[in-house]
Amino acid sequence: MVSLNLAHGRGTGVNQMLVPEASIRANLDRAAEVLMREDADIVALQEADGVSRWSGGFDHTAYLARLAGYAHSFRGSHAQSWLFDYGTAFLSKWPLSEPKSFRFNPTPPTPSKGFVLAELHWPGVGAVDLVSVHLDFSRKTVRQAQVDELSSVLAGRDNPVIVAGDFNEDWSDPDSALRRLALEAGLRAWRPLVSGLGTYKDGRYRLDWILISGSLQFEEYRVATDEISDHRPVIAVVRYQPAGAKR
Repeated sequence: MVSLNLAHGRGTGVNQMLVPEASIRANLDRAAEVLMREDADIVALQEADGVSRWSGGFDHTAYLARLAGYAHSFRGSHAQSWLFDYGTAFLSKWPLSEPKSFRFNPTPPTPSKGFVLAELHWPGVGAVDLVSVHLDFSRKTVRQAQVDELSSVLAGRDNPVIVAGDFNEDWSDPDSALRRLALEAGLRAWRPLVSGLGTYKDGRYRLDWILISGSLQFEEYRVATDEISDHRPVIAVVRYQPAGAKR
């Protein structure tokens, strides 16, 4: 799977309102090329725009799904105004059941964030819960409250879970909301303290993560260097391993 913050299609530009529609489409074309190269079955997107004046006036999730050949997609809108409409999203080669969008409690003055949740029908395995999430960038207290909201939703579900997204958090922070989520929801990360897996600002900060639970196992995990946005794509191969099975 792949997790990627699309940054509203602006690429490495400063603001999407300063980027022509043709350039935004070209940036998304590059994203589609990466997804096809990686042959990702599942994609978690953040800062995925619907029809928005500030980013070309077209649905970025639908555009990517069509270009990269994903039969199933779902986007949740977490922030809306006359100028923008964006949130988190999924692209999937496999069917998604009962996809839902959750907007976190308002956090003025920063825009609303949230997550999307769906039950993925994994061939040969069964049902797995899939989450694409984006946490607030400005305040740790807000991020902690947001992971509590996410944890409370996951607590009522029994499936193995994959949570992917832009957490705006590093594992090593003493009060890491990311680590708090892992503890509350029974999730684990790939080598959370290892260097070389930075995702933001040319790889200086590891803010984008894929977390898994239960009978799921990481087989591979890496960060690509493609300059699709100011966030690098996170790529993981996740396998199902029943309890008691030998590796």
